[in-house]
Amino acid sequence: MGRITLENVSKVFGANPAQAIELISQGKRKAEVAQACGAVVGLRDISFDVHEGEILILMGLSGSGKSTLLRCMNRLVEPTVGRILVDDVDVTKLGRKELLAFRQKAFGMVFQHFALLPNRTILSNVGFGLEIKNVPAKQRIDAAMRAIELVGLKGWESKYPSELSGGMQQRAGLARALAADADILLMDEAFSALDPLIRRDMQAELRELQRSLKKTIVFVSHDLDEAVALGGRIVLMKDGEVVQIGQPEDVVARPATEYVRRFVEHIDLAAVMRAAQVADRDAIVLAPTDTVAEARLRTVAGGSDGWLVADGAGRFVGRVRAERLAAARVGETVASLLDLDPGVVAAEARLDAVLPQVATSGAVAVVAEDGRLIGPITSRDVVRALAARPGNPSQTQPTGAERWTGTSPNSPSTRSATTPSTGSPSMAAG
Repeated sequence: MGRITLENVSKVFGANPAQAIELISQGKRKAEVAQACGAVVGLRDISFDVHEGEILILMGLSGSGKSTLLRCMNRLVEPTVGRILVDDVDVTKLGRKELLAFRQKAFGMVFQHFALLPNRTILSNVGFGLEIKNVPAKQRIDAAMRAIELVGLKGWESKYPSELSGGMQQRAGLARALAADADILLMDEAFSALDPLIRRDMQAELRELQRSLKKTIVFVSHDLDEAVALGGRIVLMKDGEVVQIGQPEDVVARPATEYVRRFVEHIDLAAVMRAAQVADRDAIVLAPTDTVAEARLRTVAGGSDGWLVADGAGRFVGRVRAERLAAARVGETVASLLDLDPGVVAAEARLDAVLPQVATSGAVAVVAEDGRLIGPITSRDVVRALAARPGNPSQTQPTGAERWTGTSPNSPSTRSATTPSTGSPSMAAG
């Protein structure tokens, strides 16, 4: 069970909700329900978990149900049927007074259009949620100032919203949610009203905040590039249904339906894959204590211009080039042959950022945050990874991504038992 668990959640707007729910239970979809009883299906039988500390992006075109689903999580929109659990609390069973108290404690919300009060200073706006909770003034101001510093607005706390740019106003909206110290942030198209450059800055800032604060974030977006930039799992929706759930690289490389394929076809796979997913985990790794004779025996098959070296704890210590190993004396150890300045990249580095190093050095070492060696990336590994899209004949062998995730092209994409609808994306509302 996740931090937030949705179980068979449906939302029906308009007349005949009971009849609509019965039709949904029979497997009818949005268009069929509308034709049969005139009701509009906003959400149809949705089940999945939001994990502790992750950024989960709800995606889809206009009318797909993503904002409705977000607002069902804190019951700003009432689900027609289904359960929504936050930790051990069934939100759907809370009375009005309990719900208000629970919202204030568990959720912070950031809206598309900032929702700042124009007659209050930024400090007063950021502390407004705490003021509603009757938090004492000093404690409220201290918490608001800490949040203002976190989002880079220190020095602007005495200004009014009209004196700030759009990006700064959105930072203030984010600070207000952070000041409330809620563990879960619900962000509804939070950056879509910003100019592209400011929007990218805010995406980067949210990633940095997430690394330090470890909040659970549910982020609504219609922009796949934004979802890729934020780097969290994607829940892709169409006509009130979930059609695929997965990491960006999984959705791009292995779309579950034709609709998903068309939705993601413009995304460069190298922009979503991470170095750890492409690294060759089966590559030969030498130990610094190996003798030259032992190293030659282990690498007798050749076919490489060098080999990576890791200590007994698996930590990366360097690389031995093939020509140095060939020229060394038998009694020497690998430690004496190390190239101490090999190409090294972080496990979470994007593949497109790694490509120049691979092109110039032939191989780079992928190293985890704790210094542990994951494996090398060569041009061959890159080609295999980029051949992962469906229909490519070279996808007969597992890609680096599949070795990393343990998935295959036929692995299930969602926890919901609902069969996703197919079709092609269009710019019309779902």
